Formats: sequence, structure tokens, C-alpha cells
Amino acid sequence: MTTLQLPDDELAGQPAAYWTGVAYESLIAFTRARQADFGFTQPQFWLLRNLSSSDLLSHEGGMTIPELEKTMSSYLRPEDDLADEAENLLKQGWAVRDNKGRLKITDAGEDARLRFKEHAPAIRSLIHNGIDDADYIAALKVLRQLIRNTGGSA
Repeated sequence: MTTLQLPDDELAGQPAAYWTGVAYESLIAFTRARQADFGFTQPQFWLLRNLSSSDLLSHEGGMTIPELEKTMSSYLRPEDDLADEAENLLKQGWAVRDNKGRLKITDAGEDARLRFKEHAPAIRSLIHNGIDDADYIAALKVLRQLIRNTGGSA
């Protein structure tokens, strides 16, 4: 991989949209590859999180695939197939489907969710290598201001 070295005056003129897009794609690919190394997919983790009343599910009773797709619409990627990922959860015994088509997490699924969650600090550490918290915070503040400047909510 070639690292592009630009002087500060040229960096200041670079389009934020380009670099945030490059960063997004790189971070997602890296995160998904590390999760695959640990034996799970990002959509599997999201499904388990959204089915767990100990995490994101605010009620008992599970959710259907369309409900999950709606809930996760802001972060699903075009290649994510929740129906297929849900079938994998069912095969692993991490979820069951009731007679209304709602997926419910099992005890084994809750155990898997907690195991998957344990890997997040290691992945974060790799991503944040060489970046101190002050610089990271400053970068996020700049990104949030760019979002607000363009009419978004941050």
C-alpha cells in the first residue's frame, strides 16, 4: 500500500467527502476481516445485539427480518443479507424462529454475542494504533462540525 504524503497546505484543500468515504470503506473492510478471523460476521453480531434484551432489544418477543432490516437500515451495507445471516444463526443454535416469524436469541446466542463483544477492544486497538485519544477526539469534533455545517445531525 502506498502512503500519500501531502504538505499541510495541500491537505487543507482536500475534499472531506472523498477522505471520509475512503476511511469508511477501509475501516469497514478491516473490521469485517478481523471479525471473520475470530469466526463471525459483522451482520451476525448486529443481529445478536438487536435480538438481545441485554443489549439493543427494548422488549421481549424477538423481531422479524423486516423489523431487523428497518432497525439496522442506517448501518446495513448493500451486500448484507440478513435473511441469510439469520439462517446461519438458526443453524448455529444462536436463535430460534417462533410461529410468527420472529427471531429470538437463545442462551447459546447470548453467549456468542458476549464472546463476539470481547473482540471489540482488540479490533479498536489495531484501528487506533499510533493515534492518541486527544487527536481522535479532535478528528471526531471536526467531522461532527462538517456534518452540522452540511445540514446533518451530529
